Amino acid sequence: MNWSRFKTYFLHNADLGVSLDISRIPFPDDFLAAMEPRMQAAFAAMTALEAGAVANPDENRMVGHYWLRAPHLAPNPQITDEIVSTLAAIKEFARKVHAGEIAGPRGRFRHLLVIGIGGSALGPQLVHHALGNPRKDRLAVSFFDNTDPDGIDLVLATLHRQLAKTLVVVISKSGGTAETRNGMLEAIAAFKAAGLEPSRHFVAVTGSGSKLDQTAQQDGWLARFAMWDWVGGRTSELSAVGLLPAALQGIDIQAMLDGAAAMDELTRTPTTAQNPAALLALMWMFATDGRGSRDMVVLPYKDRLLLFSRYLQQLVMESLGKETDLQGRVVNQGIAVYGNKGSTDQHAYVQQLREGVNNFFVTFIEVLKDRAAKSSLDVEPGITAGDYLQGFLLGTRDALTEKDRQSITLTVPDVSPRTLGMLIALYERVVGLYASLIGINAYHQPGVEAGKKAAGGVIALKLRIVEALRSAPGESFSAEGLADRLGVPDKAEHVFKILERLAANRNTGVKKRARKPAVESTYRIF
Repeated sequence: MNWSRFKTYFLHNADLGVSLDISRIPFPDDFLAAMEPRMQAAFAAMTALEAGAVANPDENRMVGHYWLRAPHLAPNPQITDEIVSTLAAIKEFARKVHAGEIAGPRGRFRHLLVIGIGGSALGPQLVHHALGNPRKDRLAVSFFDNTDPDGIDLVLATLHRQLAKTLVVVISKSGGTAETRNGMLEAIAAFKAAGLEPSRHFVAVTGSGSKLDQTAQQDGWLARFAMWDWVGGRTSELSAVGLLPAALQGIDIQAMLDGAAAMDELTRTPTTAQNPAALLALMWMFATDGRGSRDMVVLPYKDRLLLFSRYLQQLVMESLGKETDLQGRVVNQGIAVYGNKGSTDQHAYVQQLREGVNNFFVTFIEVLKDRAAKSSLDVEPGITAGDYLQGFLLGTRDALTEKDRQSITLTVPDVSPRTLGMLIALYERVVGLYASLIGINAYHQPGVEAGKKAAGGVIALKLRIVEALRSAPGESFSAEGLADRLGVPDKAEHVFKILERLAANRNTGVKKRARKPAVESTYRIF
């Protein structure tokens, strides 16, 4: 890797302030030219997608997250009007909350609780962490993003005595997502226990006519905002899913949308060498052999971008992790994503990256602006903390290159609403182009649905176990014996795991008599 190669493959867009260095991916000089026909086919597929082609044949759905920041590109006036009117409604609702025109029983809302999971939480969490400022935020934001009772209690403890001034946004397209529904029910119970009427605090972001939509209407919630079937959860941050929490926090959501629109415009260019999304997709192609043979390690050298790797995990892995290609052939595609912020990673797993298994490529994310307002302190003569941060980035990159570890460097000017919008749009485009290059559908997720269905079976089994124990009070059963009694001997392991958890929680009434080996322990209800 040398200066000449850097100059050849360094892309800088002055209008957006974004740079991309792919020179440390060791592709041969003829690679880009050889891939050009496939890249042009990917551009054509993306153009069709944005024009409204059905991209998710499993559900006969279009994929239109690009229209969220360019409503005029939507394939029909109805969708355009819905996007525009929803954005206006979000801005007006946030204005009224901030002005106290929409308030709780004890005055203005000061706290925001967001209830969602997956794309309905990861995007809002990324934006909250990246752009928040405790001194300036209009509402302090908390999240229920799981169905973990202890996690829910921890969040509620931080809101202790503040529920009267807490606004709740429940996000679920179907309204039937178990984790979100459970969080909603827990929150409703907490508000009622505090003597508060939930309907005066709750807002829904959901699909029209969904279970959540019906609940919000029937119970008279403060407001409802639309989710559309043409926006997938992992690409929903620039819909009401992410824009409403961000606007309530006080973040400039129009700047986010404008940044995304600007990046979309840049990455629509069919000139590969000037298109950062196309170049990134091709680097993924080369680094992973188009088969996911290497993991992607995302290292943002900025504390505010700590959650970016988590956000990309869902966007990349849910989009690209597919068993079959578009022809139905088994291909088992995907790229595993993990990451940590720099320079924290210097003290975590860079040792293995440099000297361990060479099964990854790194994406370094460099932010040029050190801090928002004040000048930086010299920690040594002429040297600031930001100088050290850049030193660790460039030094780590060189240390990895010395050991033939591949890397990409993406440079952005700052961490601002506009820049974060650009980053979100950039990687949405990369995922779509890469999926076209390898011939898979990036916009469905049958594996997620399979997991939900399997979880439902476990819940049903738990109810049968409790019923069986209650029908024989005082009688003890081993897991194997109870599985046989229920007629599910092949589910003995599930029965054992369920009984163990029931016995660990006081309110279930299940008592355990421990035996050796542990799988022969017995359980009963008095």
